[in-house]
Amino acid sequence: MPDAQTTHAIQARRDLVFLVLAGLFLGTLGMLNILGLTRFLALGQIGSWPIVVAVGALPYPVTFLCTDLISELWGEEKAAQVVWVGLLLNGWVVLILWLGGVMPGLSGGPEDTFFEIQRLAFGSVGASMVAYLTAQFVDVRLFHFWKQRTEGKALWLRNNGSTLVSQLVDTTAVVLISHYGAHVLPVRGGEPVLPQLAAFIASGYLFKAIAALADTLPFIWLTGWLRRWLEVPGAGSEITG
Repeated sequence: MPDAQTTHAIQARRDLVFLVLAGLFLGTLGMLNILGLTRFLALGQIGSWPIVVAVGALPYPVTFLCTDLISELWGEEKAAQVVWVGLLLNGWVVLILWLGGVMPGLSGGPEDTFFEIQRLAFGSVGASMVAYLTAQFVDVRLFHFWKQRTEGKALWLRNNGSTLVSQLVDTTAVVLISHYGAHVLPVRGGEPVLPQLAAFIASGYLFKAIAALADTLPFIWLTGWLRRWLEVPGAGSEITG
């Protein structure tokens, strides 16, 4: 049986890892809400189909890796708590951007830059708050559904089976709300809208799906390494306390 000093050291490691994962999740979420739709990146082309991704989407797959690791090691309740804190962070971002717009500013400052960022951020945050909450809870719930069905085995299945579905939900919701709710997508006038929105959804999902598949091996390796370092016994078992 470990002594008090060893138990304290193990708990300190567990607290540190949880803080890093939750901090990376929340920091990434805040960053993508500010960057959001400020720029669209051309990542290549498949035939005549361009792969276009909003800059805010670049770090987003990291959030699903973080919640999957928290789900695997700490359980569904802890992962859900982090998701709810992320929603509060979204609200905090909106509040600060709103205050920055209504409070008096110095003449001659970069007013146009701020208000353009505010306009785009309001559009992306409004879209992401709905999409984020839906997609992250879908991810957490599906992760534990597959974990229960496989009795803690098949890490690759619950990692990809949860993320691939939740990323499709997220991408579709963000694109549709960004266009119909906030009107901030660079849609070309004079051309049919639905094919353009479908292209945005397909491009965003393709990027996120590739990122999700690419993180399978890191997820499996990190899970195994963290289980040993944090002394979490047995596949599928979770940290308590």
